Amino acid sequence: MHEVSVAESLLKAVIEQAEANNCTKVEKVILKIGRASGVVPEALTFAFDALKPGTMAQEASIEVIDIPVSGRCHQCGADFSVEEKYVLACPCCGSPSFVLTAGGELELSELEVN
Repeated sequence: MHEVSVAESLLKAVIEQAEANNCTKVEKVILKIGRASGVVPEALTFAFDALKPGTMAQEASIEVIDIPVSGRCHQCGADFSVEEKYVLACPCCGSPSFVLTAGGELELSELEVN
């Protein structure tokens, strides 16, 4: 479960940001997680909750903003968004030539602190 190492890095980044802004308590962590990121939000939240006791984030909650997979087709020029985690072809024309424009994110978006 790689979410544990992601949660460790997340907790470290959260604490660093809070300390850099002279805060003493983290109340909420808001993350943007793309469906194609390979991160399971529930597993990440579980790991974060297991690691946070004894830190300034010990009472923090996590809010996850789900980012769908989106792309632009090189063949037909269509911009698309799909519910699936993986895209093998443009859903508009079937071409395998496209670029993903969203869905791979794992971003610390916002902190609510004291």
